Amino acid sequence: MSRLALEELADIELQRDEEAAAALGTARRPSEAPAAGQDPTLSTNHPFYDVARHGILQVAGEDRLGRRVVTFSCCRMPPSHELNHRRLLEYLKYTLDQYVESDYTVVYFHYGLSSRNKPSLGWLQSAYKEFDRKYKKSLKALYVVHPTNFLKVLRTLFKPLISHKFGKKVTYFNYLSELREHLKYDQLIVPPEVLRLKDKNQGELIPPVLRATVTHLRQKGLRTEGLFRRSASVQTVREVQRLYNQGKPVDFDDYGDIHIPAAILKTFLRELPQPLLTFEAYEQILGITSVESSLRVTRCRQILQSLPEHNYAVLSYLIGFLHEVSQESIFNKMNSSRLACVFGLNLIWPSQGASSLSALVPLNLFTELLIEYYGQVFSAREARGVLGAGSAEAGERGGPLAGGCAGDGRTAGPTAPAVPPRPLTEARRPL
Repeated sequence: MSRLALEELADIELQRDEEAAAALGTARRPSEAPAAGQDPTLSTNHPFYDVARHGILQVAGEDRLGRRVVTFSCCRMPPSHELNHRRLLEYLKYTLDQYVESDYTVVYFHYGLSSRNKPSLGWLQSAYKEFDRKYKKSLKALYVVHPTNFLKVLRTLFKPLISHKFGKKVTYFNYLSELREHLKYDQLIVPPEVLRLKDKNQGELIPPVLRATVTHLRQKGLRTEGLFRRSASVQTVREVQRLYNQGKPVDFDDYGDIHIPAAILKTFLRELPQPLLTFEAYEQILGITSVESSLRVTRCRQILQSLPEHNYAVLSYLIGFLHEVSQESIFNKMNSSRLACVFGLNLIWPSQGASSLSALVPLNLFTELLIEYYGQVFSAREARGVLGAGSAEAGERGGPLAGGCAGDGRTAGPTAPAVPPRPLTEARRPL
């Protein structure tokens, strides 16, 4: 694709970002200025006061390795006709000059970039060239938060300019919660506009990793015998994780093993900072075995009503897919009982320690009920307007719940590091 075509595609993707933000009600109106972000200690005598007063650039504490952190917030950038981008570049260099003698980290908040305030592509190119070796050498990490397809196009456009070594320093985060692993988050200056996104990936309720694995498995793996029970290459799983961490595309067809996306999905759930069903629901779920059999589906529905809406939507999407898998059990040998054995402890675990052996029965029973009676469990809340993400129609088959578990669902599949991006914030706790 030619450079001109890529530039046109970048503009198209940026327009789509704006349309998506407008649909969510998060877009800023053309006449609306950015929220105040100026440092109250900033003096009008500052050599770059005209740029610094917007609060685009902030020095914000340290990362986990003691390196200085500098943040760049696109949502603080005024319309282009109100900001001299050459001055912005000089201000960036002026600020970084104070820290380049030591290692430093940059956090780039992409949310808020629009056709009204974005610098030209020529400016971006000259900016990269002007930041010479002394800046690039001391920069140890560049965290890009809430990336969009616009940035993916830019990455392709500027690929000939960016060295492999520099590219390895860039990590893409779809969720603010992921920054906690790398930075002293409480010291970080996060614009309120970014916080209000609630880690929904700018409107994408379903995490990209979850959507990608489910889509692939739905298309090509529903009738695979032993789906989710069979292991996959640990080395390959880690390679896929690395690609996701770097924001690079993943094509599961390249690996020729349907158990790779299955393992990625399980690992993703298992390594969340807290379970999809939340710590608060743990004790309620343990009580499911004391509920009369005929009332258990109703009780499941009641427990789910207390979930944050985002958790509920993601859970609905996942369980809807697992229900589809169970419908093909004559081929894949994975009925709702066997799926529950795999996924039970990937969906819920206690806040302290591990689940006891006695907890396995109620946790897996609860998961089995969700899968077996998907339509009945999730229909009520979705009817009230909460976004339901499952695509399968649930069967309403009767019959007793049966089947045992050969192993612990949380250890099914390979052991591997967390699979970013993570779909949820630490529920009920502000970022």
